[in-house]
This record gives sequence, structure tokens and C-alpha cells, in this order.
Amino acid sequence: MTDVNFKDSPDAGLGVRNGSNVFPREDDSEMPHCDLIELLFYAYRDFTSDPDAKLDAYGFGRAHHRVLHFVDRNPGMMVTDLLAILRITKQSLGRVLKQLIDSDFIEQKPGPLDRRQRLLYTTESGHHIVSALAAPQSVRLEKALASLPQGGSDIVRQFLYAMINDDVRDEVANMIYKTDRYARPGQAAPSEHK
Repeated sequence: MTDVNFKDSPDAGLGVRNGSNVFPREDDSEMPHCDLIELLFYAYRDFTSDPDAKLDAYGFGRAHHRVLHFVDRNPGMMVTDLLAILRITKQSLGRVLKQLIDSDFIEQKPGPLDRRQRLLYTTESGHHIVSALAAPQSVRLEKALASLPQGGSDIVRQFLYAMINDDVRDEVANMIYKTDRYARPGQAAPSEHK
């Protein structure tokens, strides 16, 4: 595999002017929104790289992070719900889940009515690792949102919400905004919301 080399500077060819303003290149007319596609890629790359070193210390990867995050945010969720969220195979989830259970980050409990159900919870150490992984990502988000004009964070939420497939958008919103703590994108946020 060959290395990809950029000429001149890291910004070369990205349509960056004055170091901070991004403009589409003239030759992007055949690929609309190419700059947004690339910005999403780079933003995701850097956003996920923040917790990678912490995960690596445990021998975990991003799949472990996603499982920990969603179980911590949704205590008592069923394995089938987690499969639907992550859209991974039962075998892949089984491997990751076993590692997290063996490491005492997640525990499984039988359902109160149907003992065959497997309900997932983070342990105290699981909750702590979720918080530690989210901390640098929260700092990155705060920094980026602080650079936007007033109301910019609502526009970002609306944009990300609109990027979700129409057929699952309401389901995702119901899971994310399950408490009165946050308003759904496009609605007025409660006063304690930043």
C-alpha cells in the first residue's frame, strides 16, 4: 500500500483560505457536497480518536465504546435493542459483550417477567470508563460549538437529526431525548440546556 502525500501543506487541495474558512474547490461541481463529505470524515476521525488511547489500554476498540455508551445511557436495555441500534451481527456483539462482561464493565440480568430476556447494565467501573471516554469528546464538542454564533448548536442538532434515515428518525429521537432534560431538534430547549 502506498502513502498518500499532499503537496505544499496539509490544507492543500481542501479549498481552505485564510486558515479557517472552507470553500468548495472549483472542480467539485460533479461531486456536490464533497467538502461536507470530507469534513464529516475528518470530524468523525478526530472525534473518535480522542478516546482511542483509553480504549487501547484495556485492549478494547470502538465497538466496545459504542456498546458501553448505549448500555450506560439506556440501563436495562435488551440485547436485541442493542443489536438494532448498532446494526451488527449477533456474533460480533456476543464477542464484544463477553469481553465487557468478563472485564466487569457490563452485567447481564434476567428480565423481571421473562427470565430469558438478557437486560444489560453498566457496572460502576463501566459507568466510570464511559464518563472517561466521553470527557475529551465533550470538550471537543464544547470547543466547536463555542465557535458558532448564538443558536449554532441547535442548527448542528437539526443537521445531524436530518442526516438520520427518515424511517428511524423518530425512534432515534425518542431514545436520545427520553427525558425532559433536552428538547428534540427544532424544538425550544429547556433553560438548563446549553
